Amino acid sequence: MSNSLGQRFRITSFGESHGRCVGVVVDGCPAGLSLSETDIQRELDRRRPAQSTITTSRAEDDRVELLSGVFNGHTTGAPICMLIWNRVFDSDEYERRRWTPRPGHADYPAHVKFGGFNDYRGGGRFSGRITAGYVMAGAVAKKLLRERLGVEVLAHTAEIGGIRAKEPTIDEIRDNVETNQVRCADLKAAKEMMAAIQSASADGDSLGGVVKCVVLNLPIGVGEPVFDTLEGDLSKALFSIPAVKAVEFGLGREFSALRGSQSNDEYAIRDGKVVTATNRAGGILGGLSDGMPIVCRATFKPTPSIKKPQTTVDLRSLHETTLVVGGRHDPCIVPRAVPVVEAMVAVIIADHALRSTSIAQTTE
Repeated sequence: MSNSLGQRFRITSFGESHGRCVGVVVDGCPAGLSLSETDIQRELDRRRPAQSTITTSRAEDDRVELLSGVFNGHTTGAPICMLIWNRVFDSDEYERRRWTPRPGHADYPAHVKFGGFNDYRGGGRFSGRITAGYVMAGAVAKKLLRERLGVEVLAHTAEIGGIRAKEPTIDEIRDNVETNQVRCADLKAAKEMMAAIQSASADGDSLGGVVKCVVLNLPIGVGEPVFDTLEGDLSKALFSIPAVKAVEFGLGREFSALRGSQSNDEYAIRDGKVVTATNRAGGILGGLSDGMPIVCRATFKPTPSIKKPQTTVDLRSLHETTLVVGGRHDPCIVPRAVPVVEAMVAVIIADHALRSTSIAQTTE
């Protein structure tokens, strides 16, 4: 397994959905950064299960324990180890259908790759629960970026079940996202999204959607072409989030329908600075930040664990059978994925900022 990401700001994920704990080790955070469990908990609470009527009812409290790398309220430069304990889980459902892989999940390919020795309870290492570790690492990265560079990372729900939010302003993202259960900056669309999720859930089904992320105030020239481009590493990080099936930057797939005269961002001078009049490229050119806001989108497939009958196979008899997935699952994971997307984007930006020496190795 490959469980580490990054070069200078490097994170290592550990734990399983129904194991003792899930967590992360962050290596490479500069010494002297003010950091506490409260900083981490604030972000974890946004991802926590059972936080609304449209999330899983698995009521874990997800209280972070900060085990190393912080002394007297500041990072020491040593690895930062953080974890949360798994306390409320029931593996009976997973034992019952151990030999009937769930459609849309990694059950079958994981069973083959690891010879049946993988932890299949709750999806094990393939569960969305491991993203709690991502969020812990992202909390450190976001604070480092904010305090050292003035960089802000903001994500919001842009689409659920085909319902698209209008393009929000930055202030609308800041003000509105945490005021509704779907984390949408467009409050009218948020109500429609809520109704769509509730309807799908009542039908034993699920919905997918899109999370959009914006990075503000990143210096020009962050990124490492040709193989460690900024959008390349951001894509890798976003695809590590379970259920992400597409990543786009700027106009994304819309570029395919345009001419160059329609897609280029022309340069201009504003307040004595070189800027682009538009931001169709999403803030990245040639794998480098161009000084404009980074704009990216992650598309999430519908939650594969649904209550409708589905066809699968019994791996012991190699006969087809019908499966109805029980247990507690989000009818739409997009709202809880918003802080996860922020976290993974922040981790990559922090790593590349350190690699480009935009952030020094000490905060003093």
